[in-house]
Amino acid sequence: MVAAGEWRDYGISSLRDLAVFSVFRRTAEHPLYRIEKRPKLRQRQGQYSVVGMDGHILKRGADLKTVLRVLERKLIRSVE
Repeated sequence: MVAAGEWRDYGISSLRDLAVFSVFRRTAEHPLYRIEKRPKLRQRQGQYSVVGMDGHILKRGADLKTVLRVLERKLIRSVE
């Protein structure tokens, strides 16, 4: 996504109970997406989640690869 020019910047944050990978279109903006890992949720909804710009959880699960598929669907565009 970075090579395609869709994402321009990213940030990584590691807190006590949370790790976050944030994706930005521009450095000064709010993140487009946040990929979060919350180990405490491992036995419940799943420890990985993709959160949109508005704060809504787009996908949550136990497997990172499965959770990241939501981003692939967002990047599919029709070719004319």
